[in-house]
Amino acid sequence: MSTENKVEMIRGGQFIVKETNPSEVFTPEDFTDEQKMMRDSVQEFVDKEIVPHKERFEKKDYALTEEVMRKAGEMGFLGIAVPEEYDGLGMGFVSTMLVCDYISGATGSIATAFGAHTGIGTMPITLYGTEEQKKKYVPKLATGEWFGAYCLTEPGAGSDANSGKTKAELTADGKHYKINGQKMWISNAGFCNVFVVFARLEDDKNITGFIVENDSSNGISMGEEEHKLVYTPLLLVRYSLMIVWYQ
Repeated sequence: MSTENKVEMIRGGQFIVKETNPSEVFTPEDFTDEQKMMRDSVQEFVDKEIVPHKERFEKKDYALTEEVMRKAGEMGFLGIAVPEEYDGLGMGFVSTMLVCDYISGATGSIATAFGAHTGIGTMPITLYGTEEQKKKYVPKLATGEWFGAYCLTEPGAGSDANSGKTKAELTADGKHYKINGQKMWISNAGFCNVFVVFARLEDDKNITGFIVENDSSNGISMGEEEHKLVYTPLLLVRYSLMIVWYQ
């Protein structure tokens, strides 16, 4: 009679209240050589490119933030979780976590820019875009050639995201969508190249995501930056725009 070893998944914060077998606990000692190499590489990058310039980041040196983000892209740190077919490194969750951990621990400013780009700026297209959209946008985002931003929050819609008022209307020729609305707290808005914008189609009870290139011809305008207790590169975005490419 054959027996099978069954591993019970621990979800969320269950490890706090549920007894766990020590052999099933993952620790830094379990890192593979590849994961250790990635950890050491990102630590060296942080020590050289971020830590010495903390004061400049806190004084809102946007050019430096963009420069460091671009260097992170050249090092491959922006595409850790992106499949290799889209010019990413295609590495697993642990390596992705290590890069995020070390970069985010350096300064809140870079943490916000990095997290917004690699997470909500890149992953929506990587996970849910069409093949045509992935081939067009993801390689540029994974390498740092372009930066991404995520436009969800509105003055009257934050945690209750589906209450957003931004509208998307199909043009008469049926080839484009015209989006009208206001978004705020948009990380990386000041230097990004592409937005993932959420808007509501006519008579649709749910909001829909649109890929919008940050081009002046699209009718995008920026409001004044909000002053915050701790600086993060978030900008207010107001726009009435025409999407020139969609799927």
